[in-house]
Amino acid sequence: MEPAYGDRSFAVMESAMNVDQQEIGRFDRLASHFWDARGEFRTLHLLNPVRAAFVADRASIANARVLDVGCGGGLLCETLARMGCHVVGVDMAPGMIEVARLHATEQRLDIDYRLTSAEELAASGEGDFDIVTCMEMIEHVPEPARTMATLARLVRPRGAVFISTINRNLKSFLLAIVGAEYVLGLIPRGTHEYERLIRPSELARWGRGAGLALQELRGLRFNPLTSSCELSRDPSVNYLAHLTRTDERPARIDDPARTDSPAAPS
Repeated sequence: MEPAYGDRSFAVMESAMNVDQQEIGRFDRLASHFWDARGEFRTLHLLNPVRAAFVADRASIANARVLDVGCGGGLLCETLARMGCHVVGVDMAPGMIEVARLHATEQRLDIDYRLTSAEELAASGEGDFDIVTCMEMIEHVPEPARTMATLARLVRPRGAVFISTINRNLKSFLLAIVGAEYVLGLIPRGTHEYERLIRPSELARWGRGAGLALQELRGLRFNPLTSSCELSRDPSVNYLAHLTRTDERPARIDDPARTDSPAAPS
């Protein structure tokens, strides 16, 4: 059956923004629980101090213009704002943005939250951020290489990009999906799809193609028994990447293909 015009328009818009509406809907339904440090987002609350310190230790954050892509309910945004940054947070989940705005108001923090995509923000001509962060988001988009290109367009030359995501291998499948989601219940079931997880080599290659140079890669070690998180030198499961923009005109990637096609856990 031929789809209605509105359906075709929606599909085109979704593709142009590089978003997955099912993923957005999943997080939108959980938005009201975002600031419950013992709820579904407990692991994010435990990871956040380490993520924020990773950024602060590798970039000049005093009065820095920071963009957090996929900001959710504003966990990292609030931490960076308290460190003296001028923060813009963008997300495509309306419930998350509403929760983020309300919580920032309660905390008397001046954070610019916007219900928009990174692609729309880049297309509007806004950019030249000193720091761009994208935490636990890039593995949820249909075309992560396009997201890398968009991040490059949003950061200023010699600016810093920080990404956190999950590696794709047997160990990460067992720990981050089977263990974290189905055995221990640390995060909701179905949060991650193995095929969408990203190897560091893929992230680095997409970065190079977009004018971003990988500076550092560190693992994130989480201990569910002690509820502690720390940096490690093992990026085989969760990892953080620090990249810098190397050129004046980052590449535009409209429809990149993943050359390292995801394989079954091995």
